[in-house]
Amino acid sequence: MASLNTLRTRFGIVLSVIIALALLAFILSLKTEMGFSGQDPKVGVIAGEKINYSEYYEEYERVKAQSGAQESDEQQSAMLANATWQSLFNRYVVAPGLEQLGLEVSDAERLAIIGGEHLSQTLYNAFADPRTGRYDVEAVRQFLLQAETDPQAQQAWAQLNEQICAERALQKYFGLVRGGAYVNSLEVARGVEAANETFSGKWAGKRYLSVPDSLFDVSSSEIRSYYKAHKNRFRQQPARTLSYVVFEVAPTDDDMLALERKVAEVGAEFAETAELRSFVRANRNGRIADRYVTAAQLADDEAEALMNGRTYGPVLKNNQWTMARVLDTKTVADSLGIRHIVLPYTQESLADSLMGALKAGADFAQTAAAYSAYEATAANGGEVGVLPFSSFSGEFAEALAGAKQGDVVKIASGDMIQLVQVYRADKPVKHVLVASITYPVEASEATRRDVHNHAGTFTVLAKNGFAAAADSAAVTPRVAMMAQGDRTINGLEDSREVARWAYGAEVGDVSEIFNVGKDYVIATLTDVNDDRYAPVEQVAQQIRAQLLRDKKYDYIVGQLSGTTLEEQAASLGSEPEAFEGVSYGSYYVNGAGLEPRLVGAISAAQPGEVSAPVKGLGSVLVFRVDDADNAAKQTPEAERVRAQAMAESLAQQFSLQAVQEMARIEDLRGKYF
Repeated sequence: MASLNTLRTRFGIVLSVIIALALLAFILSLKTEMGFSGQDPKVGVIAGEKINYSEYYEEYERVKAQSGAQESDEQQSAMLANATWQSLFNRYVVAPGLEQLGLEVSDAERLAIIGGEHLSQTLYNAFADPRTGRYDVEAVRQFLLQAETDPQAQQAWAQLNEQICAERALQKYFGLVRGGAYVNSLEVARGVEAANETFSGKWAGKRYLSVPDSLFDVSSSEIRSYYKAHKNRFRQQPARTLSYVVFEVAPTDDDMLALERKVAEVGAEFAETAELRSFVRANRNGRIADRYVTAAQLADDEAEALMNGRTYGPVLKNNQWTMARVLDTKTVADSLGIRHIVLPYTQESLADSLMGALKAGADFAQTAAAYSAYEATAANGGEVGVLPFSSFSGEFAEALAGAKQGDVVKIASGDMIQLVQVYRADKPVKHVLVASITYPVEASEATRRDVHNHAGTFTVLAKNGFAAAADSAAVTPRVAMMAQGDRTINGLEDSREVARWAYGAEVGDVSEIFNVGKDYVIATLTDVNDDRYAPVEQVAQQIRAQLLRDKKYDYIVGQLSGTTLEEQAASLGSEPEAFEGVSYGSYYVNGAGLEPRLVGAISAAQPGEVSAPVKGLGSVLVFRVDDADNAAKQTPEAERVRAQAMAESLAQQFSLQAVQEMARIEDLRGKYF
């Protein structure tokens, strides 16, 4: 039965929405202290609708509750932020658009979804049977019975219905988009030809890089003219540019010596203590392995010491001091073949009855098929397979350590009881349970304070000139660009707080000292660019390179002479090179590299003719097709199916992307979230 509590834990519709609203009220009561200036600040715009902080925060908490995700790290936090933004996009763009198209979900459709006639990922996530992996209609019925008297369950069901209807409407929209994709007979014929026909011949060329740039002038007016004619190529998102310095916190020689002395002291006690388990647990760097291992699973030097009863280390390895001792030893089968019967923990009396029957000779496979709650293995007589003993931990390792072939053991673990039969036991091998203590090589607190003080001095000097302060502090400024919506600085780990500061800063501001990983970072905002297009000054070098290539193409073509490929190759100072197996779908030509224009020209050429010059990506190229092979690799019907599937996939893929571009989204969340 799917209870409300089950739904809370499995797909996240939880009471925390109420708590979130209370937290929201508290946060908004502090808006002046948070810099909100008595207003609910704007965090974005979607299709002309302003998204305020309070609305976004409420939606964020709702999404977090429904998904069951936690903000345990930056990756999880970013996932929640993206899901929240998508939810708001659906509210203000997708849902109204579907309504305008007349795409509705009838009550009959909704009931068919609930009944499992149409698959719904939302309902599957909520009501799938964990044992069988199948959608459980009975669990839905039980939950609806609960909802009749439980307002919280009613609210959860209402949210589920909203989600499944939105999911179904979007499926209809994608169906319309796919239905609009059509492949005609000419495309099919060209596709068959492209798949079946391959070409061989020779090509020759001259690389642009072989012509000096100094032979050509590219004027500012030419760059501006190109920019105006191709302005859409330079569309950009609003962006901010930072300059930042990193004060690295690394251990000094004194830190290394102090750590070595400490490790030596701890190592001596570690080697002598009779209460090894307590000693390791009392050390914050201590660890007791959860599985037994063999010598083959240890490093050679570690195995040599531990398997002979000696302490390993302390030794400096992989930038950390390590010491290890054997806490327990078992000589057990290297691998065990096992079957199991899985029962809920509430059925202990049944477990005891089955144990008695199995020990009296009952067939294990038949018993597993009849009683095991884990259908994935029950259907195969409870077969789990042959596993190394080192894969077992906890109660399983203890119970199976003394088991012999043919034994059946009862193991209570978590909320399950398992009856396990050992049908195979390999040769006994020595296994050890290892206790270890590791000390990473890192800077001391005194060193961290010194580096922090150095960084503090820098922040004072940087207010009068960031670059000059960097020279004085002997640190090198780095440059980073943040596009609107970026949550971190590219190339700088754990930099969420730096990015948050950048969104609220003005050009010339110098940041506080940020903890980024083990180091300290200080940044200054150097530029804010909210233009829709990159300024011509920013892309001038890119345009200049393109114009130089155009001029070099004309120059190289002017050098071409002769009527045969060999004569033209000689005029370019090169020799013809052979190619073979080139088809319309090829990515490159042997020797020439990635040259799509050359591939296309070869595919359209007549055998025996010397081509016109091809303006390649890296070279000016000429070629001659000597032979064309037309093997029947693709039939028209197969090509139609392939091309139609490709067309439908691309249409669906780009449909929402096009809608997003039309919505003119402004993402300002980085300052707050």
